[in-house]
Amino acid sequence: MKKLILCLLLCPVTLLAQTLRIAVAANAQFVMEQLKTAYKKKTGIELETIVNSSGKLTTQIQQGAPYDVFLSADMQYPQTLHKAGLTVDAPVVYAYGSLVLWTTGKLPITADLKALMDASVRHVAIANPSTAPYGEAAIAYLTHIKLLDKVKPKLVYGESIAQVNQYVLSGAAEVGFTAKSVVLDPSLNKKGRWVDLPQTGYSPIAQGVVILKRTSQEKAARQFVAFLRSPDARRILQQFGYRSPAS
Repeated sequence: MKKLILCLLLCPVTLLAQTLRIAVAANAQFVMEQLKTAYKKKTGIELETIVNSSGKLTTQIQQGAPYDVFLSADMQYPQTLHKAGLTVDAPVVYAYGSLVLWTTGKLPITADLKALMDASVRHVAIANPSTAPYGEAAIAYLTHIKLLDKVKPKLVYGESIAQVNQYVLSGAAEVGFTAKSVVLDPSLNKKGRWVDLPQTGYSPIAQGVVILKRTSQEKAARQFVAFLRSPDARRILQQFGYRSPAS
């Protein structure tokens, strides 16, 4: 009887102490910090974030990584997981991201990207297009404005947007293609300069969210996905340059 009473006393505490493990594409690394704070304030639930490129996170999930929710930088990777029977439901779009060109130097940058041809630019950082949707978008934009072949010798590839940001901040690359959400983060918005790239040059970066079947906290996971569509979450996402999907 004592053991039963002890279990009944401790179990609610254990449930409250659980955290949701959120696999997050690197473009959303900074906005997730704000979302985590707002979500905990609203629900009391802690979020643990695991940041990497969408492709690498997908591979980890396919190999059994114990994540509850996956926030991808596109819809293709979560759709792949859904088709493989690894998700609770089909993915939905939670936001649309934007691509920017960023430099911490004095290089004058414009949307035509002519600055990339400057002799002072030896390295242009870009996320690996085979695993990172923002890298794929950057290649599409360079192709669209007919600069890809000319810039190719200067391209240096990061595993994710996070590594691209490191290249730019450290000076290892004079410029880099990154997510608008990165340069709008309060810790970075005064470092260097950036320019929006017209979205006519690349496909809309529809960011998908999906609940994974391995979760033992489906109710909490659904609550988090619902939160992403709430006015509070949308306001935070918009502050970081994301566009909301149609309701």
